[in-house]
Amino acid sequence: MEDQADKLREMVRQTNASSLDAASGVKTREAPPEKNSRNQSGEKKTRIITVTSGKGGVGKTNLSVNMALAFARLGKKVVVMDADLGLANVNVMLNMIPKYNLYHVIKKQKTIRDILVETEYGISIVAGASGFSQIANMNEEERQNFINELDTLSSADIIIIDTSAGVSSNVLDFIAAADDAVIITTPEPTAITDAYGIIKIIATEYETLNMGLKLVVNRAKSVAEAKKVADRMINIAGQFLNLKVDYLGFIYDDSVVSQAVLRQKPFMVIDPRCRASLCVQHLVERMDRSRIRETGGFGAMLKKFFGRA
Repeated sequence: MEDQADKLREMVRQTNASSLDAASGVKTREAPPEKNSRNQSGEKKTRIITVTSGKGGVGKTNLSVNMALAFARLGKKVVVMDADLGLANVNVMLNMIPKYNLYHVIKKQKTIRDILVETEYGISIVAGASGFSQIANMNEEERQNFINELDTLSSADIIIIDTSAGVSSNVLDFIAAADDAVIITTPEPTAITDAYGIIKIIATEYETLNMGLKLVVNRAKSVAEAKKVADRMINIAGQFLNLKVDYLGFIYDDSVVSQAVLRQKPFMVIDPRCRASLCVQHLVERMDRSRIRETGGFGAMLKKFFGRA
């Protein structure tokens, strides 16, 4: 694996890499060739990334939002869907109060286009709501309408799904439907235990995984601390669960993050050169270089989701 610490030092030296655009707060760089964005038939491929955790408070929503900004900097069209059950936080982190949310779509009161909100940072969000937790109980008409509405998001390059913490059936549905499932933890023992718990349930629920399972260690004091946590979890998952988990990288414990939360702005906007921002940029660039698995595209994602639901 590419050494993240060396990469971060290189990124610090590249002083022009994170210059801000005066209007949006994030400079959009020229997009690289879309070598991985189309499937074998040549059809455009939307990459579905589910971000989840075993427990709350480990930085899941913060990672989702700032990853979206980092992808936008690479020239990607990005949508963040807040699928946190009853505790929607994406809009709070962006200091936004959407008038409508997914509940209105389920009840056929609004369309996805009606509730899709453009932000000042070059990304779009779909606000979540407590009513979304009832998705498994939708009747056939509501379900088909919801599938048709979600399909309108397929024009995006990246869809990041911010799930609730824990192992509810909806969380597992979104994990199963993703191209990449990112599990975030911190070095705290309880967070590590709960992260392993969700990995164990994933291994129990699915005999084969079509998504890439990736681990991110948040609030790390050092490279060594993050690597120790990651190695421990990856080795245990491989030995006892026969499950391959990739170490995507870590995010430094950075005071800028808490300042950004209080100001309700992404930390990549508050300080694009802080250590946390550079870490997220590195994680996203690694993901962008990896090939999207041939999972059948956005339509297959919806079928897998509703197949479990």
